Amino acid sequence: MEKISYDYFSRLDIRVGKVIEASRIERARKLLLLKVDIGGGEVRQIVAGIAETYSPEELVGRKVIVLANIEPRKIFGYESQGMLLAADVEGKAYLLKVDKEDQVPVGARVR
Repeated sequence: MEKISYDYFSRLDIRVGKVIEASRIERARKLLLLKVDIGGGEVRQIVAGIAETYSPEELVGRKVIVLANIEPRKIFGYESQGMLLAADVEGKAYLLKVDKEDQVPVGARVR
């Protein structure tokens, strides 16, 4: 495993976000299209490969961890403007959770 410096890590903009919309992407088995509030009035569109683990309905209102300063990328014809952080268990994605969710506001930096 390659090691990175603390300086490199500190350049990552990782924030707490809140899913405000979620839907399936037609013809995509693993993908969901999300609208995620990342704080400061900013809402990002994110394509996430989590449809095998989560339904759109169970994601709306949920707090998630977002890598906000990754370059936008087209996935299945949709621009993804961030990346959700998840654990990979045998090819399935399990979202990281915010502890004491009621005390952690949307937009809080992860460090």
